[in-house]
Amino acid sequence: MTAFWVFLGGGLGSVARFGIGKIIGTMNHTNFPLSTFISNILACIILVLVVYQIPFKSENQWLQPFLVAGFCGGFSTFSTFSYENFILISNGNWGMAVLNVLISLAVGIGVMFILFQKLSN
Repeated sequence: MTAFWVFLGGGLGSVARFGIGKIIGTMNHTNFPLSTFISNILACIILVLVVYQIPFKSENQWLQPFLVAGFCGGFSTFSTFSYENFILISNGNWGMAVLNVLISLAVGIGVMFILFQKLSN
């Protein structure tokens, strides 16, 4: 049954990721892959909130697999992140690729660190 919840969450996360791509894609007029950045950072925030805010009890055992492995897994996207950086580098936009990698890692890990610290106190 857990696989079903991961499947369902992953589908919803993927659709949400697609929606963010469509919305942000129309507003983003730079080479910076903003929609992937936003999806990945939001997934980090959701993951931390789920881990700290939803108790893992028998009555809601489905919720963490649904949200963590499923939704966050479908919503965040390492493959797209890697592909977009590959395209930036292929097009000679090394600076933008390096900026994307550094900002994505710093903000993603930073957001998780800050939220974990705030929620654990």
